[in-house]
Amino acid sequence: MDATAASPTRSKLMSGDQYRESLRRYQPVVYVDGHLVESVADEPSLKPGVNALAFTYDFALDPAMAPIALATQSERNRLVNRMLHVNESSGDLLNKLEAVRVLCQETGCAQRYLAHDALNGLAQATAHIDDARGSTEHRARFKAYLADVQDRDLSLGIAMTDAKGDRSQKPHEQANPDTYVHVVERSAKGIVISGTKAIVTGGPYMHELLVMPSRNMTQRDADFAVCCAVPIDAKGITLVSRPAGRPGEKLEHGDALFSRRYGQATAVVIFDKVFVPWERVFYEGEWEHTHVLTYSYATHHRHSCIAARAGFGDLLIGAAALMCEANGFDPGKKSNLREPMVELIKITEGFYACGVAASVYATQDKHSGSFMPEPVFANIGKLLLATQIYDMHRLAHEVSGGLIVALPGPDEDHNPATAATLAEVLRANPDVPYDKRIEVARFMEDLTASYQGGWYSLISLHGGGSPAAMKQEIWRNYPVGNKVELVERLLERGVLHQEDRAITRNRQPGRCCDTGCTTPGQPVMVPLPVGRKAADGSGETPKQ
Repeated sequence: MDATAASPTRSKLMSGDQYRESLRRYQPVVYVDGHLVESVADEPSLKPGVNALAFTYDFALDPAMAPIALATQSERNRLVNRMLHVNESSGDLLNKLEAVRVLCQETGCAQRYLAHDALNGLAQATAHIDDARGSTEHRARFKAYLADVQDRDLSLGIAMTDAKGDRSQKPHEQANPDTYVHVVERSAKGIVISGTKAIVTGGPYMHELLVMPSRNMTQRDADFAVCCAVPIDAKGITLVSRPAGRPGEKLEHGDALFSRRYGQATAVVIFDKVFVPWERVFYEGEWEHTHVLTYSYATHHRHSCIAARAGFGDLLIGAAALMCEANGFDPGKKSNLREPMVELIKITEGFYACGVAASVYATQDKHSGSFMPEPVFANIGKLLLATQIYDMHRLAHEVSGGLIVALPGPDEDHNPATAATLAEVLRANPDVPYDKRIEVARFMEDLTASYQGGWYSLISLHGGGSPAAMKQEIWRNYPVGNKVELVERLLERGVLHQEDRAITRNRQPGRCCDTGCTTPGQPVMVPLPVGRKAADGSGETPKQ
């Protein structure tokens, strides 16, 4: 590093409270449970989601978290929130992975990392289009938008998944074209879009929406090949959202111990002739390049999902260990508890290791210069978590015992006719008070055996694409050809490589560390500084 280089300037990062206040300056049309929301920031049914986003803002202001929470965008020499950073090295990917994991240890799902994934995919797509066309306008628009988003520290909702209509039909073949977002008008000032996006994570409490195509397009789908950014309260946008947390439940004395604080809303977003100025249109009509954005975004997002579910796995591991203790058992001495605990650890760290490998084996995109996670490891990690999330719940239940669903409701803790008896008979470990035991049981119920638990399972399975999509990418990118030719060489067949041979088509060269394998003392990840305050105010840095 050049010792004379100027220190980076710093974006004006918001705090959690400033984020909440910023939402009050927007007036989006949002419906939740059939009623029109007056203020997103103050709506009780959305509060857990707003809290989760607010935590990402406070996290970035914590000096102890700065190495992973912040990043330097070198082109502007600007320190920005990592959730809005375009990766410039494999180290950036490693730090993003760790940041998302720590965020999701606290919130279950931090949601804001989708902006990181979309911005990285868009950086690659716009550069690819410009290079193919010999132009510069797509890059220029994206870079101007990126700088604006970073400097204002915005939260972005990713409007990618279309309503889709008849899944067997392409966009232009749909009986109702509004099942996909499409351009309905073009002028010298901009474009007008209509259509519907589904499953927009955190939609109501975002500042802006990034509208992106959800599939590869054909020439006849050109009107549907549109990517642009719109404010959340732009005229013509309506959001129909699920509540965040646990809707429809009567929670009085014992609010859900986790989802009362943090949750996630997902929204259907209806665009009805929404105007978008050209400076916020990153491409439209470039149907032949839609695959670049869908592929790059999916790879980045699956890489982030690995970290998110590792953070959730950390919650399960901690709660399961506490349940063992409260039940009077030491997993270190009871093999019937130790084995499922180790299995839970193996699953969590196994798919997280794929994320680390995808970071270390990252490649630099030749068009944008940004770094892309290695797709095979990214997709394997996401596939593992998607299919093993149910095993994670099962293992947590196995070591916790049946109390997590057999326990009477929290109102009984305040019932003078039952509270004293329950406290006496439902205590197990004499060193763990009754209220501490049932607190952990209800926490585990909230994570795994409630509406929220079911949501975590489903979003883990289908979020970022279905298992079938990940299997397709693994097969498409895995160098089976190298393995086939290895065996043929050992069998001394003398077969020459054939480019048109299906099973040997995909081949990759070996790889080596770019600093050389003999360079001593080159740390990749270093411990974070001690000093971050624990949730209990003790000042001790929490273990990750």
